[in-house]
Amino acid sequence: MKKAVAYLMPFMEADKTAGDRQTNGKILMATVKGDVHDIGKNIVSVVLQCNNYDVIDLGVMVPAEKILQTAKAEHVDIIGLSGLITPSLDEMVHIAKEMQRQGFTIPLMIGGATTSRAHTAVKIEPNYSSGATVYVTDASRAVGVASNLLSADAKPTYLANLRTEYAEVRERHLGKEQKAQQHPIANARANRFIGQTHAPIKPTFLGIKTITDVNLNTLAEFIDWSPFFQTWELSGSYPKIFADPVIGDEAKRVFNDAQAMLAHIIAENWLGARAVVGFFAANSDGDDVVLYSDDERLTVIETLHHLRQQTVKAPGRPNYCLADFIAPINSGINDYLGAFAVTTGIGIERKLAEFEQQHDDYSSIMLKALADRLAEAFAEYMHLLVRKDYWGYAESEALDNEQLIKEAYKGIRPAPGYPACPDHTEKAKLFALLNVTENTSISLTESYAMYPASAVSGWYFAHPEAQYFNVGKIEHDQLQDYAKRKGIAEEVAARWLSAHLHH
Repeated sequence: MKKAVAYLMPFMEADKTAGDRQTNGKILMATVKGDVHDIGKNIVSVVLQCNNYDVIDLGVMVPAEKILQTAKAEHVDIIGLSGLITPSLDEMVHIAKEMQRQGFTIPLMIGGATTSRAHTAVKIEPNYSSGATVYVTDASRAVGVASNLLSADAKPTYLANLRTEYAEVRERHLGKEQKAQQHPIANARANRFIGQTHAPIKPTFLGIKTITDVNLNTLAEFIDWSPFFQTWELSGSYPKIFADPVIGDEAKRVFNDAQAMLAHIIAENWLGARAVVGFFAANSDGDDVVLYSDDERLTVIETLHHLRQQTVKAPGRPNYCLADFIAPINSGINDYLGAFAVTTGIGIERKLAEFEQQHDDYSSIMLKALADRLAEAFAEYMHLLVRKDYWGYAESEALDNEQLIKEAYKGIRPAPGYPACPDHTEKAKLFALLNVTENTSISLTESYAMYPASAVSGWYFAHPEAQYFNVGKIEHDQLQDYAKRKGIAEEVAARWLSAHLHH
């Protein structure tokens, strides 16, 4: 459809010049400052264009000033913001405040993987009372939302219902916050996880190692296909999704298209893959993990700061912190921590530029989706190598891909910015320890998003009882303590952890 629209555009523009062409409205789309993810935004843009909306797509990492200046200059009818990483949520709040301050009245649409109706209702909408703020669940709803916002007849009722709904969401959210029982941080630490005593296995080397000779064919075998379908808003697990009576045929078609492109990616080397992995002597110090230059443990090279769950739990259930999975300094046990960064996005820009010239948005989105899947597959493959070879704490492991996807192995690989370690700024330490940018070409944006977007990084914990968990909401006492441990101002810590603060 996009190709057809591109073909017709010169004729449509001629009609527009003659005053004959009517559009449904002009919409500005942008991924906010510091964020490089745009698959969802691009799908929304295509859907809107194919429904006769003029779309100005500013791309990724767009500052608030550029968004608002362009909106004014182009007289747009709606602004659409997208973001995937949690710092993007705060940037959206900032843009809403700026729109209010500058006297905007046009609607603001919010979307992206980390956004939600609750966040929109609680954090964004109250800051933009002069206009409407709408959370768009997915691309398929974008046209309906836009048409309601720009319809003189439908808009008043639509907005009245929306504001009532958001007020209810805020009330429920406040009720949940008030009901939630939280430990003081001292009590949460007293209820820490204490695992069975085990003798940590020393990795086969300490320091860093780069990997540049990975065959994409090998990585393809480790792909988890279920999230691929979610990219296209097809809900279901692979391969059961093919039997779905409603979306099964469409899922099969998009999967076949993916297989065809994947074959080209591999045969024609469209993408480059690189990784860096490192292992360090480590011990925990409270909720921190101390890394040493060598096994003598005399020189500290870095201290990693972690957060602890504060929710009151049922008896016998601990309040986890990642530091619990590393032997304490006073235990006399020599423990270790691993780190990694992988990408399969090297060289992707050249192919994306080709697709853009051909107005082939479908192939462009498909390539990004496959690069993301390959990056996750690379992370899975590297973790396997670590468990069986580089670290060797699970040499006899024999799991198939389905078991790997279900994380049936020992050990975890949590990523900074995700539930177990939600502070994105800790990613800077990982990048410095592994010299990631020089070794892989992955860089960090000011909001700590990785570029290329098809990249994964994180920590390796080998403790046999290590598990993933969600830190959840933290109290002010832990925020103060965390800021002090990191040596940063409390308000800076609060900004990076705003989504996790219990109010």
